[in-house]
Amino acid sequence: MATGVWLVGARGNVATLSMVGARAIARGVTGTTGMVTAREPVASLSLPDVEDFVFAGHDIRSVSIEETAEEANEAGGVPDRDTLDAVREDLREIDDRVNSGTAQACGQVVEDLSADRTVDENAVADIVAKIRGDYADFVDTHDLDRLVVVNVASTEPMIENPDRYDTLAAFEAAIEDNDRDLPASTLYAYAALDSGHPYVNFTPSTGSNLGGLIELAERENVPHVGRDAKTGETLVKSALAPMFAGRNLKVLSWEGHNILGNTDGLVLEDEDNKAGKLASKGGLLEEILGYETHSRVRIDYTPSLGDWKTAWDYIHFEGFLDTEMTLEFTWEGSDSALAAPLVLDLVRLVAYADEHGEGGLQSHLASFFKSPMGVDEHDLSRQFQWLYEYAREHAENEAQARTAGE
Repeated sequence: MATGVWLVGARGNVATLSMVGARAIARGVTGTTGMVTAREPVASLSLPDVEDFVFAGHDIRSVSIEETAEEANEAGGVPDRDTLDAVREDLREIDDRVNSGTAQACGQVVEDLSADRTVDENAVADIVAKIRGDYADFVDTHDLDRLVVVNVASTEPMIENPDRYDTLAAFEAAIEDNDRDLPASTLYAYAALDSGHPYVNFTPSTGSNLGGLIELAERENVPHVGRDAKTGETLVKSALAPMFAGRNLKVLSWEGHNILGNTDGLVLEDEDNKAGKLASKGGLLEEILGYETHSRVRIDYTPSLGDWKTAWDYIHFEGFLDTEMTLEFTWEGSDSALAAPLVLDLVRLVAYADEHGEGGLQSHLASFFKSPMGVDEHDLSRQFQWLYEYAREHAENEAQARTAGE
């Protein structure tokens, strides 16, 4: 079965490394390290093969996917030259399937990245119609069994008063009224869900996280999941914070300082675009600990780092006999190499859910996100357990079905 993967932000670093990785796996030049779906018990599920993914997408920039991969190689060595050369023709072929996207309500810094540096002046309803048509043409042209839409575009500013879109009727009325406050991520999500395509929001942007779009996904029984993939500092935080809570060690303060140098870093220099990212990175600590503490997250753009990011965290905590102690850690990694395998995992898992008629929010995928929609639990080990329980239950059902069919 052919699974289409439509990447919003297809020429960005995360999308590019996802496609490089998938095609490198297909060509046998790299392994599946970093993919959750390649490890038991999730690997026991009958998931769609990465080798069969057919990629396309939207982007607002004219730079090609191959050029993005070249820049990543030159700046940080990921992907390496041999891997890039092995998939170069694949990237060129995919790039021909990338259509011009929209920067509607994405903020000035994102608009400045667009090829023509102009605001999308089309009516919102026309933007949605074009997106919907692009999805449909791709499915028809490539005879796809399923299409999964993944938002890996740059972070948008947060919506003011999102409650005004709490119903599907209100959201659709806003489209017809040409509401220019509706950001691109919500339009891509709406077009996907209304067309029956599963949707993944890998970013801190709003995406499908509006009452009206949640209602739509439930009505159409379409899987969706998000927000803001958990790949670095917050991943470590969600693993460490439960340790302090479990041992009754009081966290007095937790300071985090992040520096990164890719396009995401550039976009997050803008305070409006940064706000959503800071909210998702900083919001989980007090929920895990169960009390308020001094917690601050800082993100700074450092151009020379390219796709590499570094996080320094300083944790000041109190133990027995009022003894004050500290823990410090440094996380350094390739931003896109950490994110790309999770994109492939999420496509496989939401496609699987769609095949089995499991629409709506996918709470068992909470471990992938900083701000998982519909989930208040942020303890990483518990989130992993939900995924493992889901995998074991479904693998057992598959085994029973095979036995019954013999």
